[in-house]
Amino acid sequence: MTYHNDATGPDPKKIEKELGEFLNKRFGGNVKILTPSIQPQQETTTGTTPESGKKKLIDFNIKPSELISYLDQYVIRQDLAKSVLATKICTHFNRIRHQETMITEPFKITGNIKSNILLLGPTGIGKTYLIKLIAKKIGVPFVKADATKFSETGYVGGDVEDLIRDLVKEAKDDIELAECGIIYIDEVDKIAASPNVAGSQISRTGVQRALLKPMEETDVDLKVPHDPVSMMQELEAFQRTGKRSARRVNTANILFILSGAFSGLTDIVKKRLSKQAIGFGASLTHTRKENELLKETRSEDLVAYGFESEFIGRVPVRCVLDELTQKDLYDILKMPNNPVILSKRLDFKSYGIDIVFTDEALEALAERAYKENTGARGLVSVVEQAMLCFEEKLPSESVQQFAITKQMLTDPEQTLSDLIQGNDKEKYAAEYNHALVLFSNYISEYVKKNWKIFSIRYGLTLTQIRTKMVVQYYTTHVMEIEDAVKQVKKFYDDVKEMELEISKNYDLNVVFEEDAADFLIQQFIEYNATADEVLSKIYTDFFDGFNLIREKTGKARFFLSKKALTDHEDYLNELIRKEIK
Repeated sequence: MTYHNDATGPDPKKIEKELGEFLNKRFGGNVKILTPSIQPQQETTTGTTPESGKKKLIDFNIKPSELISYLDQYVIRQDLAKSVLATKICTHFNRIRHQETMITEPFKITGNIKSNILLLGPTGIGKTYLIKLIAKKIGVPFVKADATKFSETGYVGGDVEDLIRDLVKEAKDDIELAECGIIYIDEVDKIAASPNVAGSQISRTGVQRALLKPMEETDVDLKVPHDPVSMMQELEAFQRTGKRSARRVNTANILFILSGAFSGLTDIVKKRLSKQAIGFGASLTHTRKENELLKETRSEDLVAYGFESEFIGRVPVRCVLDELTQKDLYDILKMPNNPVILSKRLDFKSYGIDIVFTDEALEALAERAYKENTGARGLVSVVEQAMLCFEEKLPSESVQQFAITKQMLTDPEQTLSDLIQGNDKEKYAAEYNHALVLFSNYISEYVKKNWKIFSIRYGLTLTQIRTKMVVQYYTTHVMEIEDAVKQVKKFYDDVKEMELEISKNYDLNVVFEEDAADFLIQQFIEYNATADEVLSKIYTDFFDGFNLIREKTGKARFFLSKKALTDHEDYLNELIRKEIK
């Protein structure tokens, strides 16, 4: 006889009954539950997935400076935000790793303090982009939500807990990994209580209070009483194992990052500073810029803005992001990993059309975007607006490549007509080739500047010729720089794999010298050669000669240089004369 502890969860028969009533009410008599007659197995269900989650964090060893250098490849300026985010996030996860690797039982400090972060700044300056980059880099589950959806639900705090459940889904049902995830809540300023509307104020305060416990530490039940799917999963688990499971997520190590534009907060800061600044030596606050005032924000200002003091106390780390200038917008467009230009290149590449932007065109686009006054988001709209007519018409024509110049942006109708009718072909071809050379040179300088970072990160020494390969692969394909470096590294690994393949199949120890490896990588990039094709040619060119030397001398180790690969007959003749005397 098996005894079940009723304290672990509700009666499965009750669940089945409630689920049946729900289905009957929703679908009438058309849907029924068929309970399979399965003998419950006697294994124990702990309610957690196999131990795999935190093991990923045991290898976490990223330092703040490393994460900052990674962010520098994607984000212009925002040095303070990069510093704050990289430092606090690296410390948070390194502390988790430290405790997980302790030989003794991990200690727990009474009164757990988490470095939850609040980002303040106007829209379009890269708040969300920064968090997404960090989550991608460190490889932890990441959930983003807008605070506005919570304010619409009134007093219901269950939606807040849904963030934790979404984190488990992002972790592919790995609870331990989800317990070390990141939750990013944007537009958090929208849940600040409004002093003018009583109902809205109570609703938004309720959302703040619902966030208090998850932001500190609490256990969130993955089972939702009103969700038939979760009820069905629990019933299925009981029928499979004979045990009722209590699946809960502890939020002690889940990092919360909040952000918002906080429109109107500067008025509160200015008012406070004006009260303090009395006398002849006082500085005039009305002459200070909005961003400078935002940097003077204190907890009392956020409370006056409409946040409860308990809520603000759970976000100890605060950072104000810089507003973007027109030059910043130009620098964003110039960055190799900039998603705006990469996305537009991909749009045209999908039609078999290669495009390249000139510096003058990027400057003109940055000027237009700056007038939009929406930060980096304005770049997307101006690029789309400028390129729409070309994207509509050119896929139906024979145009395969063209450069986006300032003249083209000024008079798009004339340029489009010329491209379609084939007018001034030499002129447009020269513009494209010139722009491509300048673009390639810029990417080359960028890779050279960061070669040490790339070499260490991917275990591939970026020599001058390999830098050229990275540039060539990046400019002919649409991808981020790091992906181009990774692809060249993969080609290098393929060459080393070929050495093992030769040894395994032909019992020969063939070593490709570095210049030979680079030559083979070039074949992969320029001619789309495959490893099988290269191996077949090497067998045809060298096997008989190597086999002859092995039979006569017993030697089975051979070094192949680039010269040997390009002139195998001369190489083999010289080798045979040397080895067989």
